[in-house]
Formats: sequence, C-alpha cells, structure tokens
Amino acid sequence: MLNKAYIPYRGYYSTPFAKWQGTMANENSVVLGAATSKRFFESKGWDPKAIEYVVVGSTVYQKQWFYSGPWAAALMGAEGAPGILVSQACSTSTFSVFQAAMGIETGLFENSWCLLADRLSNGPHAVWPNPSGPGGQPTTEDWVMDNFGKDPWAGEAMIKTAENVAKEYGVTREECDAITLRRQEQYLEALANDREFQKRYMFPVEIQLSKKKTITLEADEGITTSTREGLAALKPVLPDGVHTFGAQTHPADGNSGICVTTRDKARQLSANPSIEIQVVSFGFARTKKAHMAAAVAPSAQQALEKAGITAKDLGAIKTHNPFAANDLVMAKVMGLDVNAMNNYGSSLIFGHPQAATGARLIVEGIEELVQKGGGYLLFSGCAAGDTAASIVLKVS
Repeated sequence: MLNKAYIPYRGYYSTPFAKWQGTMANENSVVLGAATSKRFFESKGWDPKAIEYVVVGSTVYQKQWFYSGPWAAALMGAEGAPGILVSQACSTSTFSVFQAAMGIETGLFENSWCLLADRLSNGPHAVWPNPSGPGGQPTTEDWVMDNFGKDPWAGEAMIKTAENVAKEYGVTREECDAITLRRQEQYLEALANDREFQKRYMFPVEIQLSKKKTITLEADEGITTSTREGLAALKPVLPDGVHTFGAQTHPADGNSGICVTTRDKARQLSANPSIEIQVVSFGFARTKKAHMAAAVAPSAQQALEKAGITAKDLGAIKTHNPFAANDLVMAKVMGLDVNAMNNYGSSLIFGHPQAATGARLIVEGIEELVQKGGGYLLFSGCAAGDTAASIVLKVS
C-alpha cells in the first residue's frame, strides 16, 4: 500500500482518440505528446521546470524513440528533468503511474509527469539482419500488425486468446453483443449536454500541417455506432468464436498526461484543493499461455488486497477491454455487476492507442468519483503476453 503519492485534481488530461490512419496518423507520438503536455501546462499556468522526473509510456516505436524520456522532457519545457521510457503493451500507463508513485513514495523526487503517447497508425516496418539466411537475406517485422497477430511465446493471435478465455468461462455470443451495446450506451452518456463529462478531462490536440495551417481535434474520431440488429448480422472473426469486429476494440492514436506528486504539491497544483486523489496500490498477474483476458481478475484482486479493501468498497471500476469477453469474465470471477463497470466509456468503444488508453480510463474514473462525492477507483486491464495490471486510487 502506498501512502505518499497524489494526483492533483484536474492535473491530468487525455486528448481525443483519433481513428486509425486518421488525423494523427503522420505525427511522431512522442513529439506530439510533449507538445500537447506543454500546451496543457500553459493552460494551467504551471512551470514545467518544476517537474523533477518524466515517465514516458509508449509502445510503438517512433523515429528516435531511443531518446523518448529526456527528449520529451526537454520538448515540454522541463529541460533539467531526466526521463525514462516504459513499454509494457496495454499495461504501460498503469505501470507508468505506479513507477512515478514509487518515486514519490521513496522520496526519490517530489514532482513527476507521466506522458502516455502512442500512434498505431503507420506503424514501423523493421528489417532485421539474418546472416544465416539464404544469401544473408534479412527478415522483416511489421511492428504493430505482426505483434497483434502472434504472441511469440503463446503462438496465438490476441483474438484467439480472448476466444480461449470465452470458451473456458462459458461466455456466449449474445453476452458479447449485449455488453458491447451497454458500453456504447455508457459512452453516449459522456457525450450528453455537449460532451459535458468529456470536457472535464479532455484536452484538444493541435496538428501542425504547415507553418500557416494548424488543425485542432477536440472530440473522438472514428467511433462506430452499433445496433442490436447490426451486431447480430456480423460473422465471428474466428470460426465458432463469440467475438465479431463489433465486439472488440479498434487501433487508434492519442496521448494522455498525469501529474504524480506529493500531497502538499498536489494541493498547490489542484484545481480544487479540497479534492484529494491518492495512489493507493498496484497489482499484477500472468495467466496460462494464450489466455490473456483471464489475467485481469487476479491482478485486480491483488491490487484490492494490497489496498486493504474488497470489491464492495469500490465506487467506480474502469477497464481496458479490447474484447467483450474481458469484462464478462472479470465480472464472473469477482462477482461484479458487469453493467455498472465502465460508466462514460471504455476502449471497447473509443479505441485503443495502447499507452494512452489506461491513462484516459483512470482520469475518467477520477471524474466519475468526483461527481459521486469520492470513493475508491479500480482500473484494470490485460496486456500482451497473457499479463494484466491494476491500480487503485482513492478520491476524497
């Protein structure tokens, strides 16, 4: 259990998420993320030089990604701050926030910034030396699609791991379609009253097209609206599977930022010092080969145990759910109401730019609890390699 790490109220943001090959498709995610963070600091009147350490969470290689941490720090105005790159697939944001919180907990630094940035569009294509190949012919890798399509250890595509878990836990096609429609309904609630809820945390992203032309993306791009009849008409992705393309997420682009600092500094930086947001605990798990979605529940249970609470104590639950079965299995294992999780949206609906996804869900959960008057937040999500990570925050 952690005691010293806090997040200032409204000391965070998420950009809208752009569709695959959409508005952000040609931007270096680290450069765009740093530029967005810098604009966010300016909007808050924060001095970036007060940042002592930067944690960059990113999973898809960008040009000069090697320098991500210190490069992003300098670009956002924190030239004196070192930085680290965290890359743990879909758990990147969870571990980044925990890493920053551990820095606060141990007294290593007092003020940090987590930048979570990814661009799945136009993923890199790597050429690897292969001296033993015929004539030394190299091998190649599509950084995004090849890794979505096969886990080198489990030997299966991500969709297959979801189907394996669905079969083991008796998840049906009808359940997957129903929870997809429920998640869409929850997302639409975030759009009510001219996107009132989303505007609590969403920060527009600016794309510089030329010296004279800039475009601004203020809302999510590429959301597909489903109907019961439309989902029912879709064929499963895999033969005899329960997931269609409508019951899984889609790749996207975007970035998010979260300040992790001490209690005193959080009060100084907060938009409302009477609201406290504490980082409480972290949990992780790895399940059996090719059963990725099954790792979520044990990671969540570990985080709850370390926090000294149970699922009944939670005021909000947010999850990264790349497949509909993720939430259905987690709810079955933990005895949760699957329809009450992920209020105001989830990655199943608004897409998945990997590193930024969890951060957006965390700040959505914070804002949900602020509206409710406080409580505990659990964020959980699976990640490549049959793993998962969870984090518990307390809003008071």
